[in-house]
Amino acid sequence: MANGSGPAYGERVEYGPQDVCYRHPRVHSFTLCQRCGRTICPECQVASPVGVLCPSCVREARPGAAQRASRAARVTGRRFAADGTPVVTYGIIAVSLVVFLAQLASHYFGADGVTAALWYAPVYSLPPELTAAGIGFEPWRLVTVMFTHSVGFLLHILFNMLALWIFGRNLEQMIGRTRFLLLYLFSGVGGALGVMFWVYADPYTIGTPTVGASGAIFGIMAATLVAFRAARVNVTSLAVLIAVNFGIGLLPGTNVSWQAHLGGMVVGALTMWLLVATRGPRRRSVQIAGLSALGILLALLTCAYLVALPI
Repeated sequence: MANGSGPAYGERVEYGPQDVCYRHPRVHSFTLCQRCGRTICPECQVASPVGVLCPSCVREARPGAAQRASRAARVTGRRFAADGTPVVTYGIIAVSLVVFLAQLASHYFGADGVTAALWYAPVYSLPPELTAAGIGFEPWRLVTVMFTHSVGFLLHILFNMLALWIFGRNLEQMIGRTRFLLLYLFSGVGGALGVMFWVYADPYTIGTPTVGASGAIFGIMAATLVAFRAARVNVTSLAVLIAVNFGIGLLPGTNVSWQAHLGGMVVGALTMWLLVATRGPRRRSVQIAGLSALGILLALLTCAYLVALPI
């Protein structure tokens, strides 16, 4: 510069008292952080799309742990949504396993309180004034029972979760997550209603508790049978498999609620028939109306006191 306020062209530049790294005061530098304007040495320089930054500005610009976790969750959710991962099936299996572990812990301490709080018996569909024990109307048990299993028979939950793994994943990818969840819940409630209606034939079973997802599982298998039949797929082997498993529940001494299996199959097959009959983008409103009507019907049946027999 000609006025002498700085070095002329070709002269050696001398560091001033401020030309030192703010993190290393003994190291000279002319490089400034593009964000805060402080001098930084080569060791502290962090390259970024907007230029060179100092370590402090990099930390401040970096999102916190909560933001990173939220972003990771969103990315994972989009990935699952994009690749058709059967998250409902996996979720049902996870919930069932967590509940089973809670049952085992309760059973270990000799209480079995978790199982007793979640199982279903027809007496829980009665108003309290009609029961000698004062047990009242607890309709939520028609849902909780499908996530509860016998702690005395490990194969109970293993067989149910294996069947859900085999049939649930394919069916969920075929009809979609929301429809599959409704199908599972409808079938499970149908299984409990089958147990409830059996009191007409055997009133002594009104206080007999049942546990397990078997009603929902049989509903899933029956729905698969209906879907494959509509697609003109040979369903002979699947029909035989369902018949054999249902027949096992009829054997004396098996302690299996075939009533729940039958109720689940009927509701599962009916739900899938409704989905097949109303498939197509132009009939979406009809399908929603049909599923809503079926859900309301099941809800009304749980509130109808159809087994109002005093004990």
